[in-house]
Amino acid sequence: MSDSGSAEVFGDLHRESEELDRLVAPLEPGRWLLATPSPGWSIAQQIAHLTWTDSAALVALTDPGAFASESAKARAAPGTFVDEGAAAGAVLPPAELLARWRDGRARLHRALRGAPSGARFPWYGPPMGATSMATARLMETWAHGQDIADALGVRREPTARLRHVAWIGVRARDYAYVVRGEQPPADPFRVELTGPGGELWTYGPEGAAQRVTGPALDFCLLVTQRAHRADLAVRAEGPDADAWLDIAQAFAGPAGPGRAPKGA
Repeated sequence: MSDSGSAEVFGDLHRESEELDRLVAPLEPGRWLLATPSPGWSIAQQIAHLTWTDSAALVALTDPGAFASESAKARAAPGTFVDEGAAAGAVLPPAELLARWRDGRARLHRALRGAPSGARFPWYGPPMGATSMATARLMETWAHGQDIADALGVRREPTARLRHVAWIGVRARDYAYVVRGEQPPADPFRVELTGPGGELWTYGPEGAAQRVTGPALDFCLLVTQRAHRADLAVRAEGPDADAWLDIAQAFAGPAGPGRAPKGA
C-alpha cells in the first residue's frame, strides 16, 4: 500500500477509536456493567479487551521477542487468554479504564505511524506490516464497538471506514479454513459489496465462478461474527462461496463460535 494509503488507514483508525470513545465516555459507572451480545462480556470487558490488544500490538511493534513469549502463553491457553485479558481490565473503575485505553491507543497509533516501511511484525495470526496491523485494530475497534452499541440500543451510522473491515475480511478468507484445519479453495472468489454511500467495492477477478454480493455493512457484520448470515443480506453464488460464509472470520485466533440467528 502507498504511503498515502497507509496514512489514510492510520487516520481512519484514529477516527474509529474516537467515535467509540464518544459512545462510552458519557456512560455512568453502572452502565459499564451492561451485558453485550458477546456472551459473558460487559461493556467494560469490551473496552478492556481493546486496551489489552492495543498493548499487545504495541509490544509486537516495539519488542518482538517479548511478544513471542506472550504469544506462546496464548497458544498454550487458546480458549481463555482473551477472556482473561478482558476480565483483568474490567475490574478497574471506568474512569481509569477509559484513561488507560486512551493512553494505550495513542501510544500504539504513534508507533504504527513511525514503523519502518516494509517491516513486518509478529501477531497471533500471520505476521503483518504496520498498515495491516492498523487495519486489524480498526476492524476490532469497529466490531467491539458494535457489541457496545447493541448493548446500549444505539444504531451507528455506517461510514466509508467499513472498507477496511471488508478488505481484511476478504484477505482473511484462507485463514478461516486453515484455523479450522481445512484446505482453502484453490480458486479466488469475486466479492462485490455496496458501500454506505451506494458505491461498489469489488475484490477478486470479475469472472470468478464463486461470488459473494451484498451490503458492505452486512458483510462486515458477517466476517466479524457480529450477526448470523441468516439475518444478513449477503448472498453466495457457488458451493465454495456458500461454505465460506458459514465460517468467515476477519480476526486472528481460534475459530469463533459466531452468533445465533435472531429468534433462535
